[in-house]
Amino acid sequence: MLCACAAAPPAPAPATANPGAGLARYRCDHDIAFTVRHGTDSVTIDAGPRGREVLLRDAGGVTPQQTVYSSTGLKAEFGLGGAGNEAVLRYAQPPLVAHCVRE
Repeated sequence: MLCACAAAPPAPAPATANPGAGLARYRCDHDIAFTVRHGTDSVTIDAGPRGREVLLRDAGGVTPQQTVYSSTGLKAEFGLGGAGNEAVLRYAQPPLVAHCVRE
């Protein structure tokens, strides 16, 4: 015996989140702007023309709100300044230090 069953319509695709949601945005000296996405013991920094880099949590930080992440080419310090909304990027090559403020 054959059963003619009507297939259920496919479920609607879930709404995708705004790709920029949850990203912290910073503006820095030297015309550098970047976004940062925090992960577990890592951050991904997207600095546009300077590229995207994944940094791992590093020892450091003088206060509980200060966090430090690094890779072979970049070191980033977050939670600086009186309000904790400042950061410093330290590029290895070419050597460059950029002071940044969260938007």
